[in-house]
Amino acid sequence: MPLLCSQVRPFLRRQSSGRLLTVGCLHSTFISNGEGADLPALISNLVLTHSSTASSLAAALSSSFPSPSLSPSIIDAVLKLLWNDGPRALLFFRALLRLPLFSPSASSFDYAIDIAARLRDRGSLRFLLSARHAAGLPLSHRTFSVLAERFANAGKPDRAVRLFLSLHHHGCRQDIRIFNSLLDVLCKSRRVRKATSLFNSFKSRFGADAITFNILAEGWCSLKRTSTALDVLKQMVDSGQEPTLTTYNILLKGYFRAGQVKEGWEFFLQMKKRGRKEGSGCWPDVVSYTTVVHGLGVAGQTENARKVFDDMIVEGCLPSVATYNALIQVLCKKDCIQNALSVFNEMLRRGYTPNVTTYNVLIRGLCHGSEMGRAVEFMDRMRQEGCRPNVQTYNVVIRHWCEEGEIEKALELLGMMKEGGDCLPNLDTYNVVISSMFTRKRSEDMLVAGRMVMEMVESGHLPRRFMFNKVLNGLLLTGNQEFARELLRMQDRFGRLRREIRL
Repeated sequence: MPLLCSQVRPFLRRQSSGRLLTVGCLHSTFISNGEGADLPALISNLVLTHSSTASSLAAALSSSFPSPSLSPSIIDAVLKLLWNDGPRALLFFRALLRLPLFSPSASSFDYAIDIAARLRDRGSLRFLLSARHAAGLPLSHRTFSVLAERFANAGKPDRAVRLFLSLHHHGCRQDIRIFNSLLDVLCKSRRVRKATSLFNSFKSRFGADAITFNILAEGWCSLKRTSTALDVLKQMVDSGQEPTLTTYNILLKGYFRAGQVKEGWEFFLQMKKRGRKEGSGCWPDVVSYTTVVHGLGVAGQTENARKVFDDMIVEGCLPSVATYNALIQVLCKKDCIQNALSVFNEMLRRGYTPNVTTYNVLIRGLCHGSEMGRAVEFMDRMRQEGCRPNVQTYNVVIRHWCEEGEIEKALELLGMMKEGGDCLPNLDTYNVVISSMFTRKRSEDMLVAGRMVMEMVESGHLPRRFMFNKVLNGLLLTGNQEFARELLRMQDRFGRLRREIRL
């Protein structure tokens, strides 16, 4: 069956001016009537459907939304909704800066700076840092963490270190708290050796607290180097720092992460034994039990995981939503979906409110069990319960529709994702759907794939070189030469795409 226009239309998000007028009037109606509309969603819809100039968008925002309604919390919520369309998020923030009565908050600046750094948009980054300084907001601890994390993720940890060393030039005081942030960024980007070297070089200047040692121990545990993490624990004690419960939980998780299930279980029993002593701070808490439940379940010991879950209640430690999520997840993976659903129903009976992670693990389990109908029902159910699906929710269902060969259903869900205001597609969403376009080898599907490549680039996502070339070749082989030339022209327009992808 040929691809209908109605199936292609959702991918052309940049709508006409007629659509814009309708949306603008709708916004005004909601505001004037005082109805309980989702204000961040309304604003993000306006941004997504508006023309691409900051001045015209500023005028539309000013006419549609009173200045008092654009509070810092609302602005932050809109930036979160626009997170997966970085260019539009930055356009929105530039438009806000044009509003005469708008005073940006430090948190809003940090969100915008994070987006610009993720896009590696140096021009926007310089502009935002300058605007932040002009607004009387010097670099903060949070701003440094954002920039350092982006430098490290881009493979440039030395730039994060240089930024730290130059913070005093930007009005930001160097102290143990911000030094810990640098170590944390390096460890989470798997540069634990560099973090350890920096710690040894600067510990005489900044000192070290329990958080410092916990960061280093968790870094080594993330590399499955539990023996080195234990050396950090010894160094911590030798320096006069008392290990905290967080320290023990980090090591406990490290054992299970490294597949050392026996050692992890023995460490857990030692925590219990030492915790019975007067004044000891290592008695297992809900985080400890959750770690053991998940670790045993991942190792295939679902019965033991369930026993630990039951024992924690007997021992006076109430499970959290995260504990239920861990048990449900391992039952979905290692047992059966029916047992996972039984635990979910038990969770509800005991008065717990499921969160988006709860629904996501269940929906993934239902998809793996080829129960797609029930998975979609759970998406509807979570909305009815006031739990908004996130991009991971959509990606799980879209991926499985594609794997089942139900391409139209995947495209329909993608259209709902963008039109519904829950969230925007991310790089994984685009990659999954574009890859599925090659299964039927149809000319119409190549057009959809080409449009989606253009949309993802306009949204700030960089396609893989292999994917870009595959779509280009698919267009050429199916007689869509003009569209292929349009993709090449797009490559010339976007500098980052031109740098990263060479034909």
